[in-house]
Amino acid sequence: MSSRNPPVLRRLARALTAAVFATLLVQPAAEAGQQRKKAAVKAHSTVAVQQRQARQVGPRKAVTATRVSRTLSARKAPVTRVAYAPQRPSFGQLAGLHSAQDPLDLKSSVAFVMDQDTHEVLLSKNDSAVLPIASITKLMTGLIISEARLPMDEMITITQDDVDTEKWSRSRLVVGTTLSRAELLHLALMSSENRAAHALGRTYPGGLATFVALMNAKAQMLGMADTRYVEPTGLSSRNQSSARDLATLVASAYKEPMLRELTTSPSFAVEVGKRTLQFNNTNRLVHSPAWDIGLQKTGFINEAGQCLVMQARIAGRKLIMVFLDSAGKLSRVADAERVRHWVESFPTAATELVKHTDG
Repeated sequence: MSSRNPPVLRRLARALTAAVFATLLVQPAAEAGQQRKKAAVKAHSTVAVQQRQARQVGPRKAVTATRVSRTLSARKAPVTRVAYAPQRPSFGQLAGLHSAQDPLDLKSSVAFVMDQDTHEVLLSKNDSAVLPIASITKLMTGLIISEARLPMDEMITITQDDVDTEKWSRSRLVVGTTLSRAELLHLALMSSENRAAHALGRTYPGGLATFVALMNAKAQMLGMADTRYVEPTGLSSRNQSSARDLATLVASAYKEPMLRELTTSPSFAVEVGKRTLQFNNTNRLVHSPAWDIGLQKTGFINEAGQCLVMQARIAGRKLIMVFLDSAGKLSRVADAERVRHWVESFPTAATELVKHTDG
């Protein structure tokens, strides 16, 4: 057959040769395709396992699984930018009170300094402006509790009603914490604990409404005509007063030895379950040897700005100082320092300052 039909044999040989070469060329490609397919299946399985693990152990692992998935798919995730709302201006800023000038260049838009014994006014700046007073409110809360002569060893439990739904502020006193009335009052006045202050008002005989009514009645009795309270913590911006009224409150609260002691306490520890919680005074000046403070209270919410009221002995004089709507976290303390340095430097000329300030 090969001798009779050589062209056919040659064609057959060429076809066989082409088939062999085709097989040699296609096989590596097919094997590579199979390898890629196996790798893809393996990668998909790895991600699936990691995602299942992420759902079981929490959000941190979930983020890791997501990152693996994005890496394998060669996709870049869009950058998420979190927009933070700017701090709302205080009532004093909205009213333009910060434009008022004073010789000491105070950062508080409202200031009032008075001799406690003679009632002589040393400094007055926007002292009649009625503004939110934040946790300065707790000074009246403490005054009502102190004058009621309730059993201070009575145990009070923090409930869900004491949780702040006004500003959603945090608290270390979790729901279910049980402390004595004395401990709650200490925390409310020293470290400005909101749940402690609310619990004091809530458990007052007659309830919270009765307590708030007594706060307002006491203010009226003291002649604090610019003052109004709606709750015992100061978280509500509807708790409002003027610097002159608050000076009156400080003078009245100073008469209560318990309030003097608790407001000037540098720190206090309470036992909560198996833990000991350490609380510190919100006023750094109580730690300073340069100050002789008889009573104090700080306060802050956005609507009120930084606030501070104090009774302190300076240059031999017992002075009541009120600073409201101060701009900056430390500015209320700096304003108090400015007043102290001025009085110490010019004790006989202090009364002249009031003549050059905006009332």
